[in-house]
Amino acid sequence: MKLLSITLLLSFSLLFSQKKIGLDSLQTRDVQELLGDDYGNIYLYKNKDLSFTKYDSLGTQLGKLMLTFPYKIQSVTNPLNIVMFSENSQEIKFLDQNLNEIQKLNLSGIFGFIKAVYAEDLQYAWLIEESNKTLFQYNFRSNSVISSFPFSINLQSLKDFLVYNNRIYILRDNAFEVYNTSSTLLFSVDLVDAKKLRRINNDILVFESQAVLKFYGKSLSEIFRNESAKIVDKNNAGFLALIKDKLYLYQK
Repeated sequence: MKLLSITLLLSFSLLFSQKKIGLDSLQTRDVQELLGDDYGNIYLYKNKDLSFTKYDSLGTQLGKLMLTFPYKIQSVTNPLNIVMFSENSQEIKFLDQNLNEIQKLNLSGIFGFIKAVYAEDLQYAWLIEESNKTLFQYNFRSNSVISSFPFSINLQSLKDFLVYNNRIYILRDNAFEVYNTSSTLLFSVDLVDAKKLRRINNDILVFESQAVLKFYGKSLSEIFRNESAKIVDKNNAGFLALIKDKLYLYQK
């Protein structure tokens, strides 16, 4: 049985250490999403069978969730409260560290058709309503709308978004865009095979299949690339790259 391995690249000393974990390489087949939290745990999402599985750093399975509809996992930065959104079912799910559902929000009875969701914290979420092209800030704890803005942009190719400091960051298959709350385009750049956005503290990161880029306010610069990777991600230890049947962690 092949093992999925993690290789630690210590670039400052050019020394390599390798740690193997017990994940059968077949488990990486059909993986659409790879995520790593800051505790060394690894998460695999497969759209083919709608499964979401969590492993620890030794490859022990810690939890598995079989879903009814496709979901987008926002991040696993807080593994105690993982946020997922399904455009098909118009639901937000919150999972605990064992991938047990701790809360579910049905948006269809409150809003029109929601295209995308960004959970800002454990109380507020931003929602883009496609039918009326409106951006909502929603307090899901009190089930109340805090604010709303007309958001008249093309939503057809929207892949991901987030809101931070009165800026709306939009990711499309082939572009990254920044808007203000008046729907004015402030920045745009073409991309190749864009995957997701993530905010880490004050940093806005853009993920492609083989690269991680950072937004510097007026430019987008590459901070990691591996031409052989199928999927890349980042945690506080470094950059993760899925290459064939092996997972590599590159540390600075």
